[in-house]
Amino acid sequence: MRLLGVKKGAELLRAAGLAEYHTSYRLLAGLPDEKKDLIQNGPDLRDFISGDLADKNTWSDYKGNLKRQKGERLKLPPWAKTKIPMGKNYNKLKNTLRSLNLHTVCEEARCPNIGECWGGGEYGTATATIMLMGDTCTRGCRFCSVKTAKIPPALDPEEPYNTAKAIADWGLDYVVLTSVDRDDLPDGGAEHFARTVSLLKERNSKILIECLTPDFRGDKKAIETIVHSGLDVYAHNVETVPALQRQVRDPRANFEQSISVLSHAKYVRPDIVTKTSIMLGLGETDDQVYDTLNALRGAEVDCLTLGQYMQPTKRHLKVTAHPQDTERQKIGNELGFLYTASGPLVRSSYKA
Repeated sequence: MRLLGVKKGAELLRAAGLAEYHTSYRLLAGLPDEKKDLIQNGPDLRDFISGDLADKNTWSDYKGNLKRQKGERLKLPPWAKTKIPMGKNYNKLKNTLRSLNLHTVCEEARCPNIGECWGGGEYGTATATIMLMGDTCTRGCRFCSVKTAKIPPALDPEEPYNTAKAIADWGLDYVVLTSVDRDDLPDGGAEHFARTVSLLKERNSKILIECLTPDFRGDKKAIETIVHSGLDVYAHNVETVPALQRQVRDPRANFEQSISVLSHAKYVRPDIVTKTSIMLGLGETDDQVYDTLNALRGAEVDCLTLGQYMQPTKRHLKVTAHPQDTERQKIGNELGFLYTASGPLVRSSYKA
């Protein structure tokens, strides 16, 4: 009986192989000659396993396109790829956030650095950017994957306390607090934001707090509420160059309004550090970037980050290029920024 079973199994395997062969033959028969050649003579699984196909991890070695042609979607170059998030620190931080019903921009905006920041990276220190006021935004910027709604759920009154408790328990030296836009609230959520900062400072007076805020529709009173909350760094992102604002951001946001937010924060508290971020790869020119940096310095912005835009889903703006420029950090420092960070994976709150 066992021998019959083996024979039967062998017959089934031969039949399956024959069927696969005929299927492959039919598929190849319908392809153009050049594609047939690629499939028949190209690398196979053994090439990848053996490592004969070397990684192309540098600008000079990479042979793929760095600028998008009309109608195509750029593939992510190897140096912009990151590891799948995992590890003890990552899981611990994730579980803490879930248990306290907290949100992070790391998850909601699909940040490529989440594995390194949450996992502790090179030095084993986990960091996260807490996103206040829920996970639903009233605006719909074309680069952002955060959920949107005209009227999001009501604010959680326990969120400031839970946020302060979680961060204090992590024992961090520096934390970034950000939020969704809440145009449905009279003050844009400024009081809620400020209360979180105050409660955190009560628990740990030595912790440095960066607040990455919305524009509050340019409301100076809301900006002042945040400035006087006890924060150390006031951050607000202009996102892109002036010429691309309407194409990239929600219509309720614009470059002039964002500049006024940063300027007013500095005016109210000259000792405060101000910070902003720009995405690259959306179609901007070098001259436009340089003019934008000049405008930011004119508004006395202290710190600047420049990073590669990465399309979060197919519904969002496509990447037009992977800029190869390595001089922007030097230019930023020459213009007088206290700190400039530029690189493919740099984000406004990355390892802040």
